[in-house]
Amino acid sequence: MFSYSTYLSLGCSFLALAANAAPATLATRASFSGCKTITIAAQTVPAGKSLALTNLADGTTVQLAGDISFGTGVHWTGNLFTLQGGKIIFNGNGHTINGNGAYYWDGQGTNGGVDKPKYTVELKISGSFTNVKVINVPGHAFSVQNPSALTISSVTYDNSAGAKLGHNTDGFDVSHSTDLTITGCTVINQDDCIAINSGTNVVFSNNSCTGGHGISIGSIKTGNVVNGVTISNNKVINNQNGLRIKTYADNNNASVSNVIYKDNTVTGATSYGVIIVQDYTNSGETGTATPGITIKNVSFQGTNSVSTTSSATMVKVLCYPGDCTGTWNWSGLKTSGGKKGTNVGGAPITGYTF
Repeated sequence: MFSYSTYLSLGCSFLALAANAAPATLATRASFSGCKTITIAAQTVPAGKSLALTNLADGTTVQLAGDISFGTGVHWTGNLFTLQGGKIIFNGNGHTINGNGAYYWDGQGTNGGVDKPKYTVELKISGSFTNVKVINVPGHAFSVQNPSALTISSVTYDNSAGAKLGHNTDGFDVSHSTDLTITGCTVINQDDCIAINSGTNVVFSNNSCTGGHGISIGSIKTGNVVNGVTISNNKVINNQNGLRIKTYADNNNASVSNVIYKDNTVTGATSYGVIIVQDYTNSGETGTATPGITIKNVSFQGTNSVSTTSSATMVKVLCYPGDCTGTWNWSGLKTSGGKKGTNVGGAPITGYTF
């Protein structure tokens, strides 16, 4: 199904109609059931409309033949570009998806202010997604909810134009994902490079994160489970935090387990190099960990080099007593530059001295 109807279908290629074409409603849909290859031409999607390809069949290839820009003039909350279906092969062919976020940026992001699209790219597929540039997002860049194995690679997300007023401009928001690999990507933004909120077998490797809040697991809320995460060979440059796990205060029935950090490099972290806390709220940390969410088996392997500014804290761990358990071998963590940290609540850390 396809929900942006101001298109002219030519087989399985889709071109924008002429400027004088009759307007169409967002609800109008056209079926792609017979298409194995879908090619999307360069165009500007009208303000207030999504480009959404849904119910795609296994084996479908979707490719961009030009840059996609989303029009402005309407403050609204719909996601901009959606792929939903089975095992899909997406190739952006190096083209750009432009959310024109400057029209929406007000310093509040999705926490308030004017209505703005939450996600610029929504992925509910398995298969592969590669070779595209995403710029100037109104809110978050990617929502990823893959039902089975998905590899995201060679994606550049550049939100540097939002340095002053962009907010909540997360790179990859991951939830309800299984067997997800994100590799070889570049993120320049003002919030989390990746936020893993729920999922199993997630690999984040060989990526570059600049200017945001760092690589994060969480925020973990009631009912969410993260199990099996490998974060390796990434570069985290001039972020607020380097490597982070955060669970919401006063939540329960949730867990984070089996997390491996391997051969990552963090430079210029301004608040914390490594931070693992169980007191998170939307307004920041409360200072008091609460029970109900467990964190088990967190290790640093290889050489993780974490350097902070002199005013930052190199490591902060705040757990509710008994809720951080298992094996926490941190012999692969080397920190420098900032203030010595603390381990409050008894996380069983070995191989690293605070």
